Amino acid sequence: MTRLDYLANEVGATPLALTDWLFGLLDWLLTDAYGAGMDWIAWTFGVRTLSYPYMQRAYLAVICIGIVGPLVGTFLVHREMAMIGDTLAHTAFAGVAVGLFANSVLSLSVHPLATAMVVAVGTALLVELLVEYADAHSDTSLAIVLTGGFAVGSVLITATDGGISVGIDAYLFGSLATVSKASVGLLLAMTALVAGLVGAAYRPLLYATFDETAARAARIDVPFYNRLLVVLTAAVVVSAMQILGVILVAAMLVVPVAAAARVARTFKQSLLLAVLAGEFAGVVGVTVSYRYGLAAGGSIVLTGIALYAVVLAVDAFGAKEWVPGRESAGRNPESAVEESDAAVED
Repeated sequence: MTRLDYLANEVGATPLALTDWLFGLLDWLLTDAYGAGMDWIAWTFGVRTLSYPYMQRAYLAVICIGIVGPLVGTFLVHREMAMIGDTLAHTAFAGVAVGLFANSVLSLSVHPLATAMVVAVGTALLVELLVEYADAHSDTSLAIVLTGGFAVGSVLITATDGGISVGIDAYLFGSLATVSKASVGLLLAMTALVAGLVGAAYRPLLYATFDETAARAARIDVPFYNRLLVVLTAAVVVSAMQILGVILVAAMLVVPVAAAARVARTFKQSLLLAVLAGEFAGVVGVTVSYRYGLAAGGSIVLTGIALYAVVLAVDAFGAKEWVPGRESAGRNPESAVEESDAAVED
């Protein structure tokens, strides 16, 4: 009987038993399934790095980030809402500070990512409400919330005489060493959730992205899908914080999408190429980070920017003539509207 079979037989109806079973399942996936596969690759090809458990977790984490970041970021960039990722990252920083502050001062036992998720989701909905009902300009609302969130975090850090500054550094700058099994489990669950929701809501999201007026006329609940998108953005930001860091997490929502938009001719192409670019930046960035002892988040983002620069160079020198709008090929209005029209008709 395998460990998974044993856990399945032992699980009962109590929440504690279910929690134990879930953690057991995660341990089986990371150790007996994924870990064993990575060990085989390391032994077969002589890549010793892949045999280290923490590096296995790091690679799996960036693979997940490379999927969910561009999946959500493609819609944000084409809506010209790229800065919302940075805003939510800074408010998530405030959420982490709230959790660490509560644990330090109030002697509670709250996971900082839990408070970060609550604060980020709440902020995402607040920004959406400000834009929709208060008739506030989106860039103004984002700027106010961004600076306010970072201010709250800094105040809470100084309120404890710097006592929580050590614990918050990992969330600010990211680290390969902080990628625990629980963090990878969160990313795996978030990847499945985000991919499932984007797949289920792809058609209305697409239509609302390129022609919101027509989407409303087609009786699509545009406010609901707008809120869904910002909530998914908040979830992605919080999930990726521990490896990329607050300062750089928003880059994975934008940089791969920007690179893909230079060469894509349809929205679906842009989505697929953005995910591939995110995976490339993540895997290469983690490898460079380990090889030279550099910050993981910075290495990943700089790899993505380098890829974007290469795409720009190839596009500039390879094109025989400049075509208006080529710099945002992924936002080709005609192909986008055709896709969204077909989505509503279907």
